[in-house]
Amino acid sequence: MIPDHTLFAKHRKVKQMFLSVIFIFIIIGGWFFPVLGYFIPACMIVGIGIASFSGRTWCDWYCPRGSFLDYMIRPISPGKEIPAVLKSMPTRFLVIAMLMTTMIIQIIKRWPDPFKIGEFFVTMLSVTTGLAIIAALFFHQRSWCYLCPIGTLSNLAGRNKRMLKIDSGQCVECKVCAKVCPMQIKPFKFKAEGVQIVKDPDCLKCSSCVEACPKKALSFK
Repeated sequence: MIPDHTLFAKHRKVKQMFLSVIFIFIIIGGWFFPVLGYFIPACMIVGIGIASFSGRTWCDWYCPRGSFLDYMIRPISPGKEIPAVLKSMPTRFLVIAMLMTTMIIQIIKRWPDPFKIGEFFVTMLSVTTGLAIIAALFFHQRSWCYLCPIGTLSNLAGRNKRMLKIDSGQCVECKVCAKVCPMQIKPFKFKAEGVQIVKDPDCLKCSSCVEACPKKALSFK
């Protein structure tokens, strides 16, 4: 019988492959059909909305770019530690401020032509994806996910939602959870600090650590 965690990994891989294809279609097709650019504001609204109820679930389970980075870019990424400066909130707020300011200026400039506005969204998606790939090639495939405005806003909107729980009595600190986490979160460290809840709002709720834990010490509340 195939272990549950193996089946989980296969299902997740198939899901990411499907979403990666959708993402490639949007980013290439957007240059021919600018209305596809409205994919960005749609993702922002839906992603933050979902975060309000279940944390950064969107970023793993539904975000096409996140799946693209995991499925397509991970094999060529060195998988190094994501620099602390990219994870810091000041840096993330600076990125949000820059992108939001640019977006507002460009929308006003192109108003009321929906196609020209769509063209800008496609350009922004292409540029930020390029930056995401560069960061992945230098560090880790999910480096951009710390800088992504949708991710940061979901971090804020989804705090204390569907938190990861660790059973300190079961955890043996084998560190498997840290190895499989796409955001390089280290759940076992929370056990060492004597707490039962992994309080990290950047957890994507992907359940990779839950499935991989040999002692079944992790679960979602």
